[in-house]
Amino acid sequence: MGETAPVRIVVADDQDLLRGSLRMLMDGDPRLTVVGEARTGREAVDLAARLRPDLVLMDVRMPEMDGLAATREICAAAPHTRVVVLTMFDLDDYVYGALRAGASGFLLKNTAPEELLRAVHVVADGQSLLAPEVTGRLIAHVVRERAGTAPAAWARTPLAPREREVVTLIARGLSNAEIADRLTLSRATVKTYVSRLLAKLGARDRAQLVVFAYESGLVRAAGAGGDVLPG
Repeated sequence: MGETAPVRIVVADDQDLLRGSLRMLMDGDPRLTVVGEARTGREAVDLAARLRPDLVLMDVRMPEMDGLAATREICAAAPHTRVVVLTMFDLDDYVYGALRAGASGFLLKNTAPEELLRAVHVVADGQSLLAPEVTGRLIAHVVRERAGTAPAAWARTPLAPREREVVTLIARGLSNAEIADRLTLSRATVKTYVSRLLAKLGARDRAQLVVFAYESGLVRAAGAGGDVLPG
């Protein structure tokens, strides 16, 4: 059996030093390879269109076009390309904006190198990931602030009771294995439910299922610390 091709990455950050450090970190892992660097959001979009990378490491604050707008364009034009947003700020609007734009991961720039590498592999493998600091409380806060606004079309998509249970647990951050244990289902069955939810909602990945759970009201904040409750 041949070796698996390395994950192809574009690094987008307007700081030369950080961009170079990220390249060194990524290229130091034999399973990863940096195929391009972008200094602006527009460059990131252009590189993604030309190189079709597996993953883009995206800064939020960049000239010409910010990282959220660039993420939105990349995800719309190249559904197979996943985006991990990196920022110094764990502000609610960035988290929510990144997820709504189609990002599959959101990490702070002070994340330890080994955790960043793990996150890249998790996202490249088709999963989603939020920094430990970026919890459901943050997303719930933004949704609470936007209460009363018209929900997105997908927020009105009806789900079967078991689908509602699964997406609620996904929004709480549980893995497929943990959901299987909680609902007394096989892991294969949970995986089938997740795939069905992605298809029904037209969602890219689990991160967007979290957005759906909040936008639909299926998950809501119960207090200052936040909680996830079945609707």
